[in-house]
Amino acid sequence: MKEVRDLGISLDLNIILAYAFGLLLLYVIGWLLLVPVKFIVKLLYNGIIGGLMLWVLNLIGGYFNFGVAINPVTALIAGFLGIPGVLLIVALQYLL
Repeated sequence: MKEVRDLGISLDLNIILAYAFGLLLLYVIGWLLLVPVKFIVKLLYNGIIGGLMLWVLNLIGGYFNFGVAINPVTALIAGFLGIPGVLLIVALQYLL
């Protein structure tokens, strides 16, 4: 077996490859766990922003006898689409 000798430390090439494979595996597992967390955080953030936009709409719409129910679906639609999403919800509320 080939050995790497540096400063009196002897490491087998198989050990080096095992460490490299372990680090790569750790990176891949970490990435797979981090991506869903980022997606969930983004959903929560957009839902909160959408809920706030709908709350302001209901606050202003209260003077005109108009309101939209704030639930997770409407909050996420408003959060993802922004102002056009709120306008879409208002249009659907008016039509239905």
